[in-house]
Amino acid sequence: MTRRRLLGVLVTLLLVGVLAGCGGGDEAPPGEQVTVTIPAGATAAQIATILEEAGVVGSANGFVERVVADGVGEGFQPGTYRLRTNEKYDRIIFQLTNGPSANGTGTLTIPEGFAIWDIKEAVREVGITPRQYQRALDAEQPPAGFLAAGETAASLEGFLFPATYEVGTPANADRLVGEQLGAFADNWAGIDLTYARSRNLTPYDVLKIASLIEREAQAQDDRAKIASVIYNRLRTGMTLGIDASVQYANGSWDELSGSDLEIDSPYNLRVEQGLPPTPICNPGVASMEAAANPAKTDYLYYYAIKDDPEGRHWFTDNYDAFLKYQQENPYS
Repeated sequence: MTRRRLLGVLVTLLLVGVLAGCGGGDEAPPGEQVTVTIPAGATAAQIATILEEAGVVGSANGFVERVVADGVGEGFQPGTYRLRTNEKYDRIIFQLTNGPSANGTGTLTIPEGFAIWDIKEAVREVGITPRQYQRALDAEQPPAGFLAAGETAASLEGFLFPATYEVGTPANADRLVGEQLGAFADNWAGIDLTYARSRNLTPYDVLKIASLIEREAQAQDDRAKIASVIYNRLRTGMTLGIDASVQYANGSWDELSGSDLEIDSPYNLRVEQGLPPTPICNPGVASMEAAANPAKTDYLYYYAIKDDPEGRHWFTDNYDAFLKYQQENPYS
């Protein structure tokens, strides 16, 4: 399509259309993935209509107006794309301009419990540099309305949902981060926060708890029990004593030394009361559900069962019993 023909179509649309917003995440985060096919020879108006019908943009006319204003569009390529409902304008333009190859078959798996520093290393596998990934993070924010009044999030830690993603060829950091945030929003929507709210915990508090559970639990049955220990300790004013948070402060999941446990940091939960300032990793659904709905127990302590193949923990509400169990079951 020639530039003259494109602009002619766009000007016509502008004369008869009204600005209604093109979607793209200005008011709500992008949603689920949809498959969109752009036929060869499609005009900009036809492309905009296809996007509107798929829910990728909120208004075909609004999308066209932005394309005109930005002087883009003549390079849009036909093909089948995977976009998201309420997609961000810049990502739509990038993908349509770069063609279906930008939605290639390359995949990247982000495991549960990865912190941002882990993800930065993982994305190297698909050709994204840590700096590119950080720039993509810096351009985003937590889902609208997630944080309570007065809450702030120093980073997107916790919001980068662990899953397997189609990253495209070449991979694009902005698209990956956007899909991680979209997947988080989709999965978080299914978490029942009724009980957590009754305990005066915000969604962000629950996400922090989920991240602690993710780094502490290996056995599925332990997640809700560890959550109960956290709730019980918060209720009684005890420090949480979770060393995974100290590891996070150190920027490494390596084994801690005695001096590490004395670190002056708000993430040192042996010293600081309450929850850490941010989540310490990016948890999966099982830990989110456990964090929102802990087991009903009196447990205040837990200890990893030595040589247990499933990585289970032993639990108690009695400090003397806890010390005795530690002495009888040393790790080394």
